Amino acid sequence: MENQLTKLNIFSVKGIQMRTFHITWLMFFVCFFGWFGLAPLMPTIRTELALTKAQIGNIIIGSVGSTIIARLIIGRLCDKWGPRKTAVRLLLVGSLPVFLVGLAHSYTSFLLFRMAIGVIGASFVITQFHTSMMFAPNIKGTANAVTGGWGNLGGGVTNMVMPLIFAAIVGFGYTPAEAWRYAMIVPGVMMLIIAWLYYKYTTDTPNGNYTDIGYLTKNTKTDWSVLADWRVWALTLAYAMCFGMEVTFDNVASLHFVDTFKLSQSSAGFWAGIFGFMNIFARALGGLVSDKVGKKYGMRGKGLLLAGVLLLEGLGLLLFAQAGNLTAAIIAMLSFALFLKMSNGATYGIVPFVDQKNVGLVSGIVGAGGNLGGMLFGFLFKSATITYADAFSYIGYTVVVVAFIVLITRFKKQTKKADQSVPSVSMA
Repeated sequence: MENQLTKLNIFSVKGIQMRTFHITWLMFFVCFFGWFGLAPLMPTIRTELALTKAQIGNIIIGSVGSTIIARLIIGRLCDKWGPRKTAVRLLLVGSLPVFLVGLAHSYTSFLLFRMAIGVIGASFVITQFHTSMMFAPNIKGTANAVTGGWGNLGGGVTNMVMPLIFAAIVGFGYTPAEAWRYAMIVPGVMMLIIAWLYYKYTTDTPNGNYTDIGYLTKNTKTDWSVLADWRVWALTLAYAMCFGMEVTFDNVASLHFVDTFKLSQSSAGFWAGIFGFMNIFARALGGLVSDKVGKKYGMRGKGLLLAGVLLLEGLGLLLFAQAGNLTAAIIAMLSFALFLKMSNGATYGIVPFVDQKNVGLVSGIVGAGGNLGGMLFGFLFKSATITYADAFSYIGYTVVVVAFIVLITRFKKQTKKADQSVPSVSMA
């Protein structure tokens, strides 16, 4: 791909590459905001809809389970349609359940809306695909990590902001049962605005849209041979452990802090938001370190880095599960959050190099793995016999096991000279 940037100027909006960079992370941010906008309001929703622990578990599973298939489809559509058309269509269609979830008045209807909203989580694949198109191999991991991390930041902002929007609506005289419904109009409107920005100010590649450069005619067949590549599945497992845990924590954190440490809904949302806010730097840090390690030690070094941060994430989760008071829990949460989000960045520091002819498909498979992890973890939080603390412990042990699987996976070394360039990040 010609005209890819070799330097990331994160405060620049000059050129189609940097304009696309900022719009694509903002798109994922807004989708993440809508995807998890209901999570910090679950204490209120639980009371109004009289939800049981098992039903809440099903809602958690549904909210991330639907994203699995969506990410696989979206990855293929990015290859076929281009990321620009794919993003606009996903935003327009995905805004509908976000707007309409307020019509839910039973467990069943709420679950169905939650599953429909989960489809917008596939926006992550577009972000990673589009960023990979715009940046050269030497900086691809860092650029992917920044866009992914700043997009994931939506999970932190929504945990902090949605309880405030809810409280403001209640302050205008509406009941709590009405307030959570009206609050979801905010992310729906945001999605429509971003759809317009994406359509107007981005292109599929640095050289123009697929239709302009004749790319569509060259890229219509799906190369399913990537499914035979063990490296793809190792990365899928890794992403299940880091991003899967992230979306799980986004879903259960407020309830956990309310039930275990007796916090108010607003206070619980604040601390859950701190977890998400670490994406402002931690995922980018994982991608940056991955690029630097790759420059010196090749793909093997990138794999060792990913195994290391996964191991530290697992150990941090075990400490969080054993925390006996709020202070200890917050310290442990910040620890495992740092390495979890670095793992996210380190995973996608490898993804674009596994099969450069099928970046969208590989990105979709690995991205779907993240949601598969979140869905499977949801069964632990659904169980009536397993406490939330127990569930965090089991997940911690599983992450440690996967870290060793990644450790023994041999990632091929980069062979292109451009891949060995020194990554460059500028703050101006």
